Amino acid sequence: MTARDRVRQAEGVMAELHAALQEVGITLPSLCVDPVSCASSVMAPLVELGRCNLDTAQRLTDVLVDYAKTAAPGHGPKEGRP
Repeated sequence: MTARDRVRQAEGVMAELHAALQEVGITLPSLCVDPVSCASSVMAPLVELGRCNLDTAQRLTDVLVDYAKTAAPGHGPKEGRP
């Protein structure tokens, strides 16, 4: 995979994450692609979640906790994963 392909892949995933967060009313203002990781042929591209205020962090936590409580079996968090 070329560096350009890595950037496109990372940008696509970041855009999907941004849209999903928007659906639940959350904005991560520093959400971006980490350009250094995209240029590496060794490490996988990274999406930087960035910084957010405490209100946004709490809202994101609430959404994740609610999802974990209501997720269908096999679609929620995996056991043994953080």
